[in-house]
Amino acid sequence: MSRAEFENLMGDVAQAIGDKPVDRALAAFLNETFAEDGQAFKAVEALCHSGQEEGWVCEREMGGIKFGRVVKPGGAAGKFSVDVVRMKDVKGPHHVHPGGEIGMIIPIAGDPKFDGLGRGWYVDPPGSDHWPTVEGGEAYVLYLLPDGAIEFTGK
Repeated sequence: MSRAEFENLMGDVAQAIGDKPVDRALAAFLNETFAEDGQAFKAVEALCHSGQEEGWVCEREMGGIKFGRVVKPGGAAGKFSVDVVRMKDVKGPHHVHPGGEIGMIIPIAGDPKFDGLGRGWYVDPPGSDHWPTVEGGEAYVLYLLPDGAIEFTGK
């Protein structure tokens, strides 16, 4: 498994998203198109694990959270950046999503919930904000950001 495979899969996801609004309907579309028990979702899951072992996923760490930007906007995923974080029973830094956030929750151990949600896709609309939180275990959270936009508030 390789970084190129990861980038290709993220390109497929970005192409499927296209110019759809970043809203609940998009989450439903992604959960149907790239279902949590489907081949693409499982391939991304495997690539997150192998990518971390190889050092191109979650290569940084701060406050008990491992993270890293794997794809920059304008790359394989078009206008989207793709970041992967690894969190275990932790609350992350508060931030705002100017263009929204489109993410995958990939459990690693236990029964982790990311912001109360389990395995699958989620969408936070433009202008939304949160303290990203994983409770009940450990998970990768992969997220696409339109134009790579994220604003950490320091709250």
